[in-house]
Amino acid sequence: MTEAREPAGPHARRLPGTPCWVSLMVHGLDATEEFYGELFGWEFRPGPQQLGPYVRALLDGREVAGVGRLPTGRRLPVAWTPYLASDDADRTADTVRLCGGTVAVGPLDAAEAGRMAIAADPSGAVFGIWQGSAHPGAALTGVPGAPVWNELLTFETESVTKFYKSVFPYEEEPVVSAGDDCLTLRLDGRPVAGLHGVGHGLPPDRGPHWRTYFEVADLDATLRRVAALGGRVLAPAHDGPHGRVATVADPEGAEFSVVQGPR
Repeated sequence: MTEAREPAGPHARRLPGTPCWVSLMVHGLDATEEFYGELFGWEFRPGPQQLGPYVRALLDGREVAGVGRLPTGRRLPVAWTPYLASDDADRTADTVRLCGGTVAVGPLDAAEAGRMAIAADPSGAVFGIWQGSAHPGAALTGVPGAPVWNELLTFETESVTKFYKSVFPYEEEPVVSAGDDCLTLRLDGRPVAGLHGVGHGLPPDRGPHWRTYFEVADLDATLRRVAALGGRVLAPAHDGPHGRVATVADPEGAEFSVVQGPR
């Protein structure tokens, strides 16, 4: 996780498979902007509208995430979704299908920003595919108020790792942890994402899913702010190998983790 804290250049090319963007689809766009604006200090400006109303979140004038409105009448989960970089979204989508995954949306053009698709691995965990053009991805990561890490929570890592390594040029590194089924995905020697097999510990109403971690400067203050803004603390703060971590949900139920790195 620590190497994911480096700020990303606004036009830096992401290696295929690199988490390069996170996006949230919600019912109440205005209320969601208010929540995250107060929580992380984000400001918002319009983004591509191909899938409906959509805004990009900015931190200190630099893009860090996207928020869109769910289509009316569709019962889709409210969840943060990471987008994985691709040099060719159409070819990546074809590979996803060939390897047992599914493609639910696209590939399609997002105006001049790039080309995207929304897919799921064989266990059902949803992720995005992003072929950046004018918009290569997040311009800032790993600082307070910005994404710092993405982790897949799944039944077990062995089979799903084969899928992701077939779609992207990942290397895997087991995480030495007694009794835990964890590994890190690397690209060019650099850690970019984690996989965590939790067996039957997955919520029955969620199933396997990706979770985004956001850096914060003061975890305790952040948790108080989440509650004051109408969110919930799902897992209280605890010490981990990369700092103090807690899991929370926004007022619509979208789950994410917040982490305060070692001082």
